[in-house]
Amino acid sequence: MSGRFDGRVALVTGAGSGIGQACAARLAAEGACVGVLDLRAAAAKATAAAIRARGGTATALTCDVSEEKQVEEAVATLVASFGRVDVLHSNAAALDHDVYGRDRELDGLDVAVWDRTMEVNLRGAMLMVKHTVPAMPDGGAIVLTSSVSALTGDTVHAAYGASKSALIGFTRYVATMYGERGIRCNAVAPALVLTPAAQRALTQEQLADKAAERLLPWPCTVEDVANLVAFLASDESRCVTGQTLVIDSGTLAHRPQHAVQRWRAAQ
Repeated sequence: MSGRFDGRVALVTGAGSGIGQACAARLAAEGACVGVLDLRAAAAKATAAAIRARGGTATALTCDVSEEKQVEEAVATLVASFGRVDVLHSNAAALDHDVYGRDRELDGLDVAVWDRTMEVNLRGAMLMVKHTVPAMPDGGAIVLTSSVSALTGDTVHAAYGASKSALIGFTRYVATMYGERGIRCNAVAPALVLTPAAQRALTQEQLADKAAERLLPWPCTVEDVANLVAFLASDESRCVTGQTLVIDSGTLAHRPQHAVQRWRAAQ
């Protein structure tokens, strides 16, 4: 690896598994000291231990990103260990079955599901930015995880899509507020990433539908997203801020012919 993050301190939320775990590992592999933050203490510790086993530097942090006091304490712990924060990757999202799994049609939506989605996905990102920006004395890079769900509609998951749409607007505000200090803020918007959890949650028919929507013959992996996050966090993207970069194997780059064909077949 190139050591693009030698001497830098990174904080990654939702880093106990999936995209967050891959991004934490990638930043550490390129020299960053990484704060591995997750709601699940055991998962955070496992990711941090795996990074250390590969020769990297990582510390596990546990908090609910929607709770300000917990966020404040987690950031303070990281700063006490390493002195500052240079990179924030705010990736945590409410994807458990009790929240995302119940985010269905609006006419039957439990308001508690909507509220919890916003608390974690949107307020969590705001709180992470609020408490890490003061710890970025020499500028820094913030990368938020949005989704292609922010850019299209669907018959389910309105709360999730709305929260991810709001993150795109929030990205521009953070970039505008702190650009003068040399702090950049961008977002990534992945399509379905075939994590083990995603593959367990989807049927074979659903997986086939997702494959038919892509222009490229391969799906996005967590490593693909980590590549993009690392680029946006690095000096290679020093003139990129306030942007949302889609990473979806071409899913949104064309008319939804597959959906049209299925609609016609159903007539």
